Amino acid sequence: MAAANVNTLLMAYVHLTRDEAFLDQVAPFVRHPYAGPTEIPAELEQALHARLFTALTADAASPALPLPRALMQKMMSIGVGEPVADEFVSLMMEQAGFEQPVARRDAPSRPKPPAGFKVAVIGAGMIGITAAIKLEEAGYEFEVFEKNHEVGGTWFENVYPGVGVDTPSHFYSLSFAQSPDWEHYYPRGRDMQTYLVGVADRFDLRRHIRFNTRVHSLIYNEAERLWNVTVEAADGSRRTVQANAVINAHGPVNRWSLPEIPGLVDFKGPAMHTAGWDPAIDLKGKSVAVVGTGASGAQVVTALAAEVKKLTIFQRSKHWVMKNLEYENDVSDGVKWALRHIPYYMPWFRFRVFWFASDGLYPWVVVDPDWQDNELSISAANEGIRQYCLAGLQGAFGHRPDILEKMTPAFPVFSKRIVLDNGYFDALCRDNVDIETNGIEQITAAGIVTKDGRLVPADAIIFATGFSIAKMVGNLTIIGRNGRNLGEEWGAEDPRAYLGTTMEGFPNLFWTVGPNSLPNHAGGNNLIGEGHVHYIIECLDMAIRNGATTVEPTKEAFDAYNAQVDQDMRGMVWSHKNARSYFRNSKGRVFLSCPYRLVDMWTKLRAPNPEHYTLC
Repeated sequence: MAAANVNTLLMAYVHLTRDEAFLDQVAPFVRHPYAGPTEIPAELEQALHARLFTALTADAASPALPLPRALMQKMMSIGVGEPVADEFVSLMMEQAGFEQPVARRDAPSRPKPPAGFKVAVIGAGMIGITAAIKLEEAGYEFEVFEKNHEVGGTWFENVYPGVGVDTPSHFYSLSFAQSPDWEHYYPRGRDMQTYLVGVADRFDLRRHIRFNTRVHSLIYNEAERLWNVTVEAADGSRRTVQANAVINAHGPVNRWSLPEIPGLVDFKGPAMHTAGWDPAIDLKGKSVAVVGTGASGAQVVTALAAEVKKLTIFQRSKHWVMKNLEYENDVSDGVKWALRHIPYYMPWFRFRVFWFASDGLYPWVVVDPDWQDNELSISAANEGIRQYCLAGLQGAFGHRPDILEKMTPAFPVFSKRIVLDNGYFDALCRDNVDIETNGIEQITAAGIVTKDGRLVPADAIIFATGFSIAKMVGNLTIIGRNGRNLGEEWGAEDPRAYLGTTMEGFPNLFWTVGPNSLPNHAGGNNLIGEGHVHYIIECLDMAIRNGATTVEPTKEAFDAYNAQVDQDMRGMVWSHKNARSYFRNSKGRVFLSCPYRLVDMWTKLRAPNPEHYTLC
C-alpha cells in the first residue's frame, strides 16, 4: 500500500466497500496534478490503509455488484481532482475495464452471422489482434494474414536501440486485456511485443493467422458480392481466397521511408533505417551519422550516444521536445502487486493514466480565434505548454546557446508530433555528439557531404526518417465497385474515409485508424482501433439483421463527413501556417490527424447511422 498511488487506493477502497462517507472526508485533499500533488493528511492515509486492509482480509465478502453510475462519476471526479462530465462516463466504464464486455454471440436477440460468411483481416499487430478477438466473440468466421512470422506488427519489426512508446503502458494496451506486469510506466518496444504475443496466446489466435503471408490485392466481385483476396507466400507463390468482408489493420506506420540522397549506394559502411535495424551490427567505438530528429531519432541517439566514438545528428527540421519525469521510471514491485491483487485497483489506475494522457490535452490543440500572438502559439493553453517546453530547453541548454538555438522551434507546440525527452537532452550535451543543420548534399563512400561542402566521416548511417504514411493503400491494389481503384482515388497523399473506416464504392471494406482518425493531441490509437473494430462489426451486424450481405456509406454521407472534417480542421493546430509535418500533404490538407476528442470519436463509433449507409 505504501508503494501504491494513494488516489487509486482510495478509489479501490470505496469501490470495494461503498464507503462514500470516507470518500467525502478525503476528497478536499485530492488535487489535479497541475494544481500540485495530492497531500492527504497522514492520519487519513493511515486510516485508508487500515480500512482497505480490513476489507481485503475479511473472512467473507458479499458478491460484487455494479456501483450506481452516479457514484462512479463522483468517484471519477474526485479521483482526478476535476469534474468528469457525463459524456465520459460510458467511455471510461468500457476503457478502464469497469464493465466487462459481453461476447456478441451470447446476445439473445442478435441474429447470428450466416454460415460461411467470412472476414479477411490484414495484419496481426495490435488492431489486427483486436479484430480477431472481437470477430470470434461475434461468431464470425475469419482469417488473418500477417506478412511476418510473428504477431506484433510495429513492435515486432522495430528493434532499434531505445525503441519505445510515448503513451503510458497502462493506457496503451487493450481495455479487455489489461496487464499488471508492465515493467516501465512507458513501455519499451520489447515490452509491447511481449504484451501482444501474450494477448495472442491468451485468446488462442494463432490458429486463425496465416503467417509469412502478404496480401497483394483486393478485387471486388460485384456479381457474387465477395472480395477476391490475393495473398503471396514467402516463396513468392500466390493464391486467391474469397471473403465477404475485409478489415485492413496493417496500420499507417508500416512502410518505412528512405530519403532519396545521391550517393547512398556508394557508402561503404552499413546504412539502415531504424525500422530495418540489423542487431548483428556492432556500433561501439564507431563514428555514426543519424539522419532525422523525430521520435525514433531521439530514441536511438539517446541509446547510442554513450557507446559510439562520434555521433553526428543531421537535423532536417526542429521538433518540440517535452520533459517527462516518468518516462524512465520502472514500475515498482509494490505497484505491480497492487495491480494484480487489490480488487479494482487496476481499472482505477488505468482510468487515472487515461485521464491525464488523453482528452485533457485537447485544449492545447484548439485554435483560439481571439488569440493575438498567433505566430508561435494558438491559445493561452498552447502558449502555456510552449513556455513549459521553453523552460525545459533553457534548463538543459542554457550553458550551450549553440544547441539551444538549434533546438528551439518557430511553430506552435503540437503542430508536429511531440518528442519526449528520455535522456535526449543529456545526450545532445555530450562532447562526442554534434547537431548538423546545414543539410545533406550527397553521400560518399566515406560519409556524408553537407550543403556547404564539408565531409562528415561516418562508419555507419542510421536513417530515422519515418514512414510513408500519406499513401495509405501502401502496395495494395484495391478495386471496388465498377472498377474503382482506391489507390488512384486517394492518390499518393490524399486518403479520405467516413469516420476513418468506410469508403463509398467499396462494400464491406473497412480501414482501421484510417484517414483523419489519429488522435494526435494525445495517446489513444489503441482506443480508436478498438472503436473502429466495434463499429465494423456493428456495420456487418446491421447488414445481416436487415437481410443484406454488404454495407457501404452513401456518397452524400461520405462527402458531408469529409467536408465537415476539413472545416473543423481549420480550427486545429495542425493547420497552422507554420506547421510542417507528416500529418499534412503537399497541398496543406491535414489527412492524418483527427480534429475531435477521443470521447467524440468513441461516441460516433458506437453504432452506424442506417441513413448514412446503403445495404445490399
